[in-house]
Amino acid sequence: MTASSAMSWACQRRQQAAAAEHLRIPLLANDLPRGIDITIDGADEVSPLLDLIKGGGAAMLCEKIVAQASHRRVTVVDGSKLSPTLGARKSVPVEVVRFGWRRQAEYLHSLGADVTLRVVPGDVPFVTDQGNLILDCAFGPIADPAGLAVRIRAKAGVVEHGLFVGLTTDLIVAGADGLRHLVPPGS
Repeated sequence: MTASSAMSWACQRRQQAAAAEHLRIPLLANDLPRGIDITIDGADEVSPLLDLIKGGGAAMLCEKIVAQASHRRVTVVDGSKLSPTLGARKSVPVEVVRFGWRRQAEYLHSLGADVTLRVVPGDVPFVTDQGNLILDCAFGPIADPAGLAVRIRAKAGVVEHGLFVGLTTDLIVAGADGLRHLVPPGS
């Protein structure tokens, strides 16, 4: 993380904390000292099984930690995010450490992905809050999201990925006809 991106991140976090305090919204400590009753968040793509692709904003590591610490996980999307199969519309972001990132890119390519390093204007690599890089991986339609999730994490240097499999307890879909509430099949 460059000094300017670290400064920007720290400034953004301070602004968010100040806004939350002004609205009397309590914030948890970074160490998540207790379980979370409910998390409400969005998604980039949602399958019929309510599996998700997240990470368009590159915060999937923290979002997954929070989701896994939550008793109930509500995802809110508009109808355009629904997809017959994950990967049909969105790439899977994969957070990797900087050291040896090209090896992770080669590995992800060997799994069938068209891999692109996420960059910001000026062709500078995007850096996550944790100082890592994001590789956007276009796998196309993903037949087995759970299996792919395991294979992605099998390589040293991969920090996290944007496949959120089996985590959503409730899905709220907004559309022209109003709101729909869905739960995973069989629950």
